[in-house]
Order: sequence, then C-alpha cells, then structure tokens
Amino acid sequence: MGSSKLHQNDANCVWVDGPIIVGAGPSGLATSACLTQQGVPSLILEKSDCLASLWQLRTYDRLELHLPKQFCELPLLGFPHNFPKYPTKHQFISYLESYAGHFSIQPRFNQAVQSADYDHILGFWRVKTQDSEYISRWLITATGENAEPVIPDIPGINKFNGSVVHTSSYKSGSEFKNQRVLVIGCGNSGMEVSLDLCRYNAIPHMVVRNTVHVLPREMFGFSTFGIAMALIKWFPLWLVDKFLLLVANFILGNTDQVGLRRPKTGPIELKNVTGKTPVLDVGALSQIKSGEIKVMEGVKEITGNGAKFMDGQEKEIDSIILATGYKSNVPTWLKGCDFFNKDGMPKTPFPNGWKAEKGLYTVGFTRRGLLGTASDAVKIARDIARQWRPNDSCSNSHVILLKET
Repeated sequence: MGSSKLHQNDANCVWVDGPIIVGAGPSGLATSACLTQQGVPSLILEKSDCLASLWQLRTYDRLELHLPKQFCELPLLGFPHNFPKYPTKHQFISYLESYAGHFSIQPRFNQAVQSADYDHILGFWRVKTQDSEYISRWLITATGENAEPVIPDIPGINKFNGSVVHTSSYKSGSEFKNQRVLVIGCGNSGMEVSLDLCRYNAIPHMVVRNTVHVLPREMFGFSTFGIAMALIKWFPLWLVDKFLLLVANFILGNTDQVGLRRPKTGPIELKNVTGKTPVLDVGALSQIKSGEIKVMEGVKEITGNGAKFMDGQEKEIDSIILATGYKSNVPTWLKGCDFFNKDGMPKTPFPNGWKAEKGLYTVGFTRRGLLGTASDAVKIARDIARQWRPNDSCSNSHVILLKET
C-alpha cells in the first residue's frame, strides 16, 4: 500500500505512521512508490484535486516531453512500450495515473499545506492544512522547483488594455488568432508558445532579455541530451560543451545573427551551475529566421495598447503572454528551517541536497529534471527504511499532547 496508516484523534489531528509527503506530482509519487518498495507507508498531501496538477492544469496543449522517455521514467515502472520517443502531455499524465494505481498511492486531495513546523520538544513534524493537522517523524517536501508562476514586475503592465496571461494559463494559440502577441521570455516555453501562435496566424513578438543557448533537439538522429549524457561519462565537461556547440552551429547556424546571443558558459556547465536549461529547438528557430516570430530586445515599458523596447522601437500589441517560468513555494509554508535559501531551493548542491536534518527530506529540487527526481526518491526511501520500525507509531495521548502544545 502506498498510503500510510492513520491514527485520528478527532476531525482535526492525525498521526501518520510513515512520512508525510507534500505534493502529488512526479516527485511525490516517485518517493511514495520507492517507500512502498521498502515496506514503508506514506501519506501524500496535495493542494489541488488531482495528481500532477502542474501537468494537468497549467501546461499548454501541444506540450511534449523535451527529452526522450528513457530519461523521464520514474523509478520501478517504465513507460508503456507503445509510447512514442517523446510522449505527449496527455500520455505523460496517463503514465503518472497508472503509476499511482500500480503502487496503490492514494493522496489526500484538497489539502493545502499552510505551515510545517518541527516540534523540538516532542521530535515530530506538525503539518497544518486548512482543516487538519498531520503529525509524523518525517517530512518530505515534493512541491518542486515549479510550484508557483513567476510574475515579473514590468513597468506599465497595469495600464495595458489587452489580456495578460502567464503560460501556466495558456492552452492554445486558438485564443489569439490574428493577434499581435508579446511573448516575454525565450526559454522552452516562450519558444514553443511563439511557435504555436504562428500556427493560428498570430504574430508573436518574443522578448529576449538575456543570452540563451539553443540546441537542436536531435543530432544525427539521436537525442542531443542522450549524446551529452553519454559523452560526459568519458570526456571533460568543457569538451562536451564545445562539441555540442560545434554541432549546433553546423545544424542551426549562428543564432547570434537572429538576436539569440549565446552565453559565454557552455550549455551543460550553465545548466549545472545555474539550473538554466538550454532551449531544445522543435521548430521555432526556422520561424524566427523566416520572420514569422519577431525577436525583440528587453521591454522598457508597457503602454495602454503596446510596448516600448530598450532599442527605441515601439509596437502595438493585442495580448501579452508571460513565459517567465516558475519558482519554489517552500518558503511560504516551511517554517523555522534554514536548509532552503530565500528562493526555496536547498542550499546544499546536487547530489547531496535531498537530506536535511530532523527527518526533513527534499525531492525534485535538483534542477536536473525527472532524472534528478528519480535519484532523490531512491535515496530518500533507502534512508527512511533504515530508520523505519513497524508499529513505531504514536499513541492517542501523544496526538492530544501535540494538539494542546
């Protein structure tokens, strides 16, 4: 069973035998499954009413996994063999639902964690939602790097007369037919949304504020990421980066010439140091070269019906899409803990950021995608299994005591 045995003193206070996991996305599911394999029960608390709410509720329709499926599998259960090399959003969601079913994982939905505190006197974690308090020896934060949309403060945006949406609310370019759309951000989401807009005769103006690495999704018929992972086992990082850029320039041409300046640091090194992911091109670059997607410099100011740019240009705009990414929300609910920095990321770098102290663990904060999640989940389950003693549960008197303190 994936879910933990619960001891409920009253409607509001619950002792959980195994760990409490916050978040029912891929990170939470993977950790629960690995714990189940080790014979340790767990309880997942999820603020929405479904598994993988980011994927189900806040992704655009045309989304596919950017990496081949073998790099996106969760531990202990792979993708169905009939799935394509790059599964669609809907296929990935169906995989996660099957995964939860296979391991009998039953999250408690509509449980938004408002605070999690460590009780130093009794040595337990106290996790409060809007209507209950859950108590356990272990707490696993699985809300991940992408819990909340980043909404930048852009001068004048409140004056804009058209619609302003974050990509978390964007579904399809059909809502923006024949419009002039300002897309702020040039990562994978910004590029793919701009490409999607072109298919509906919209005119995307994509704002490129910083340098960006654009790589082909595949090189010579093989996944670029797969090639990089294979080479890095044998060659130094700088040489792998040099090779990737050499082949990228051969396949894509010099991206600087279309307004996409490359950083001085190589793509893999930059990802490891800052977490900034290179863009894997799925067709946007050709639209940029043909002029269908307009590349713009940074926005100076939004006006009532358009935007002024840093290079002095001014354009009329009908809608604005913020492709500005996501951030961790851990600082809003995890109290009295200095393991995370102000951005809600573990201060300890990968591969050792999965374990804090006093029974606190983190999964999905590696900046290494689902591979990093799988690695964390396996380590956490093994570590908790070493501490686990069946029937090591709390009596009702403990629950009452905790509630009264």
